[in-house]
Amino acid sequence: MKKLFSTLSLGLIVLTIFTLTACGGSGSSSSAGSTPSATSGSLTIAFLPKQINNPYFDTAASGGKLAATALNGQFQQVGPSSANAAAQVPFITTLTEQHVGAIVISGDDPNAVAPALKQAMAQGVKVVSYDADVAPDARNVFVNQADSEQIGRSEVDLLAKQINSTGQIAILSAASTAANQNTWIGYMKDELAKKYPNMQLVKIAYGNDDDQTSFNDTLALLQQYPNLKGIISPTTVGIAAAARALESVKKGGTVALTGLGTPNQLRQYVKDGTIKGFELWNPADLGYLAYYVAAMLVQGKIQGNVGDTFTAGKLGSYTIGANHVVLLGPPTVFNSANIDQFNF
Repeated sequence: MKKLFSTLSLGLIVLTIFTLTACGGSGSSSSAGSTPSATSGSLTIAFLPKQINNPYFDTAASGGKLAATALNGQFQQVGPSSANAAAQVPFITTLTEQHVGAIVISGDDPNAVAPALKQAMAQGVKVVSYDADVAPDARNVFVNQADSEQIGRSEVDLLAKQINSTGQIAILSAASTAANQNTWIGYMKDELAKKYPNMQLVKIAYGNDDDQTSFNDTLALLQQYPNLKGIISPTTVGIAAAARALESVKKGGTVALTGLGTPNQLRQYVKDGTIKGFELWNPADLGYLAYYVAAMLVQGKIQGNVGDTFTAGKLGSYTIGANHVVLLGPPTVFNSANIDQFNF
């Protein structure tokens, strides 16, 4: 009897431990090895930016969290510490194994992450790209921050106004494989060819969204091209590093600088004249919209088809357009006259 009692007691203990473990939950995570957060019937959406601890993507994540609260869903953000497409793949694999409802990704290379994303989709995970698209057959919907052509052309127009449409210019980009950067640069080149024959693009540098690399690349541009009149940096990391580099060699305001950045990040450079004007959409709104699109897909309220309409909370109504793209809206130009009206 004692032996039977001991066996039954042990069985009860094991059963109790198993039950407690199965009922346990987990919160957000910043590593690929996180505990699965998906539970039956829950709305679990994971953001995978090009890199974590990046001010731009942190702001986008704040919008995603706000949308998650509005929809009673879960939010987590994971990703590599430096922009690297190969480094994104293990996170995709882990999120697929966790059976999250959706992965919201900013692709560092549209094709490098595609096989892993296709595997995720085959397992029933919805895939939404935001900020930078991935291969179209490796996602359900792309949430585009603004019209790519409008961004590329307007960046050139902004710089042209500052340098009287004349002189040597350079572009300080992020990674050479970044789809959004390359698309914008394509339109920049076309705009230069069509409207600004006296502006010469002498170099495209790639700072890989790394602060120190972008800083050093800016200094190298100034040394290699002493007559350089302006720089376009369509990346939040790059434009801030370029501004700091210009000031370090007393070139702030002498070599014109524009690009894409956040008001809080660039306020000091606008006020001291290093940057006369720059552009950006609200990245928090981008994250908010991306979460909503992912949630609508997970819940079956949209299928991701062209013509699907939905309401994204405070942002209002949207329609999925050609190539399964949702457009957030036009960018805003920030300058000394309006920059203090914004806080992000």
